[in-house]
Amino acid sequence: MSDAQRADELRGLVRDAAHRYYVLDDPAVDDAMYDDWLRELEAIEVAHPDLVTPDSPTQRVGAGPAAGFESHSHDQPMLSLANARGDQELLEWNTRLASVLAQEGLAGAAVQFVVEPKIDGLAISLTYEDGQLVVGATRGDGTVGEDVTANIRTIQSVPLVLRPQAGPPPRRVEVRGEVYLPLEAFAQFNEIRAAEGLPTFANPRNAAAGSLRQLDPRLTAERPLSAWFYAVGASDGLHVEAQTDVLTWLGDAGFAVNPLIEVVDDITAAAAACARWEERRGDIDYDIDGAVVKMNSLEQQRRLGAVARAPRWAIAYKFAPTTATTLLKAININVGRTGAIIPWAELEPVHVGGVTVQHATLHNQDDLARKDLRIGDTVVVQRAGDVIPQVVSALIQRRTGAEVPFVLPTECPSCGTTLVRPEDEVMWRCPNRSCPDQLVQSVIHFASRGCMDIVGLGDKTVAKLFEVGLVGNVADIYDITAEQLIPLEGFKDQSAANLVAGISASRERPWPRVINALGIRHVGEVTARSIALVAPSLDALLAASPEDLARAEGVGPVVAEAVTEFLSSDDNRAMLRRLCTSGLTMEIDVPEGPVDGPLTGCTVVVTGGLDAFSRDEAKRAIVAAGGKSTDSVSKKTTFVVAGRDPGSKVAKAESAGVPVIDEVGFQRLLAGDDPLPERQAGV
Repeated sequence: MSDAQRADELRGLVRDAAHRYYVLDDPAVDDAMYDDWLRELEAIEVAHPDLVTPDSPTQRVGAGPAAGFESHSHDQPMLSLANARGDQELLEWNTRLASVLAQEGLAGAAVQFVVEPKIDGLAISLTYEDGQLVVGATRGDGTVGEDVTANIRTIQSVPLVLRPQAGPPPRRVEVRGEVYLPLEAFAQFNEIRAAEGLPTFANPRNAAAGSLRQLDPRLTAERPLSAWFYAVGASDGLHVEAQTDVLTWLGDAGFAVNPLIEVVDDITAAAAACARWEERRGDIDYDIDGAVVKMNSLEQQRRLGAVARAPRWAIAYKFAPTTATTLLKAININVGRTGAIIPWAELEPVHVGGVTVQHATLHNQDDLARKDLRIGDTVVVQRAGDVIPQVVSALIQRRTGAEVPFVLPTECPSCGTTLVRPEDEVMWRCPNRSCPDQLVQSVIHFASRGCMDIVGLGDKTVAKLFEVGLVGNVADIYDITAEQLIPLEGFKDQSAANLVAGISASRERPWPRVINALGIRHVGEVTARSIALVAPSLDALLAASPEDLARAEGVGPVVAEAVTEFLSSDDNRAMLRRLCTSGLTMEIDVPEGPVDGPLTGCTVVVTGGLDAFSRDEAKRAIVAAGGKSTDSVSKKTTFVVAGRDPGSKVAKAESAGVPVIDEVGFQRLLAGDDPLPERQAGV
C-alpha cells in the first residue's frame, strides 16, 4: 500500500472514530488506537506535505455539533493537545520548547510548569458578561460548538454569577473546563438504567456527554454531573500573568479548581508529578486518562503560540490504556435489591489500567445477548471509569467452536422462586420479596454513602450480619449493640463501638435520604426529594395515593405505582414503623396541610433558573407560604415565577392571562411585601 493510499485509509478511520466519539458518544476504538492512527497520519503528512488535504483530521480539532442544538462560535478556538507517551517523549517536548524559546530571544529563561489532571469528560466553554453566565457550550470542532446553556445551568458546580471575592467581574470572559460524572454516581446510574432495561453507558465520559446533550434540561438535572475548571479563553477586562493566576482567579470567582494541581520548576519534576497522578488514578472518584503539563507563564505561552491543531506550550501525558483481552471463564448470576437478575463474568485474571481484574458486569440478559458473549470467548475488558470492569465485546475471529452460549436459569439462584420478566422490561426478576439475596442487597443500599451513609457497614459486614442472624431487614440495623458485635470475626471493642456510633449518627439523615435508602424501584436521590415534598412525613407517605405522588416533580404514573406497590406490603409498612420508632428523621419542615401565609390558595409554577433558590427550595418556600407548587401552567395557575431561560411556559402563561413575575417579585411575595398579582382581564 502506498503512502497516499495509507493516508487516505487513516483519514477515514480517524474521521469515523472521531464521529462516533464526539457526536454519537459511542466510541468504537480505545484512545490508544485512535492516537496511533492520528500519529501515523501526521507522520505521513509531515514526510509528504503534498498529501495534506483541507479536510484531513490533522487540519481540524474535532467533530461538528450534533443536530438539535443551536451552534455557538467560540471567541477563541478550543485547541486539542499533542500527546506524550512516557517520560522520553515529555523530555523531547521540553527540548523543542527550549529551542523555540531561544528563537524568540528567551534562551535560558526560567520555566515553570503546571501539572493538572486530564479529566476524561466533556470539554465546555462558559461565557460570562459582567459576571453573569450568558452562554454554556460544548467544544464541538474547536471553533463551533453546541449551545447547551440550559443544561449547563443545572450543574451545581457551575456558578451562575461570579463571586465578588474575585474582584470586579470582567466585561466578558470565557471560562473552560470539563464536565464529568463521579465514578460512584456513574456506577449507580448504570445500575438503575440496566434495571429499567435501558442501554448502559460504556464509561463516565459517555454518560456525561449524553447527559449534557439531553434536549430536555430536566433530564440533565436528574444526573449528578460535576465539573472542574482550568483555563480562561478570550477575555475583556481580566488581567493575569500566569496559569497559577488563572487558577487562583477561577477559585475566587466560584469555580471548582482541582486541589491536587502541582506547580514544578523543571521537566523532571513534571514527569514525576505525572507518574504520581498515574499511581493514584484509582484512588479518586473521577476518571482521568492522563495529566496535562503546561508552561506557567502566559507570556511564554503567547510567544510559543500553536502549531496545526495544538498549542506548543502544553502537552497531554497519556496514561496506560484501560482495556485488555482475556478469557471469559464463566457467566454467573447476582440478585439485586429489587429482584433484578444481573449476570456477571468470571474472567481469567488480567491486568487492566494498573489493577488485576477477574470479575466484570454484564448488566442484563439482553445486553449479554446483544454482545453475543459465550463462555470460553476471548473478550475485550474495559475498566469503565478506570474502576468498574465490564466486558465490551467478544473477539469472534478467535472462536474455535468450543464456546458455550449462556442460558439464563428459570429459577432464582438464591431462593428458587420462578423468575418473571415484567411486560416492557428487559430485566428478569425474582418476585419473592423475602429472597435472601434481595434482603442483603437492600441493606447494603440502605447503608450506602448516598443513602444513610452508615460508616463501617459495608458489603462484607452486611453479609456477616445476615449470616449470624443479627439482620433480616433494614430496621434490624438499629437494634444492633456492641455486645452482639464483639464476638463476631473481624470485630473488636473499638470497631464494634465505631459501627454502633455510625448507626446512631445515621438517625440524623433527612427524610428525603431515608426515602432514597428504602430502595424503591425507580426512586433515586432526586425523585426521593420530590416525593418528600408531597409526602413530608411518614404518615403522609403511608396515606399517599398514586395521584398524590404523581404530583411530585419527576414522578409519573410508573414511579407512583412503584412507590404505592412498595407501601402496600404489610412487611414494608411494619419495617417503616420500626424505623420511625428507632428515631430516624421521617419528616421535613413542610406543612402537611394548608397553612395561612402570603400564598394561601395560590397555585404557582416556577420555570427557569433562580439565583437564591434551587428548584426544590423554591417549591418548599411556596408550600411553606401556604401555596401549591405545580409544573404545568393551567387555568388554575395563580402566577408564574420566571427565572433565566424560562422556556415556553412564560408564553403559555401570557396567552392565558396568567401573571408572570421575576425572582425579586417572588421574594417580595414570600415576605408579604407585595399584593398578589392580578390575572389579566378578559383572557
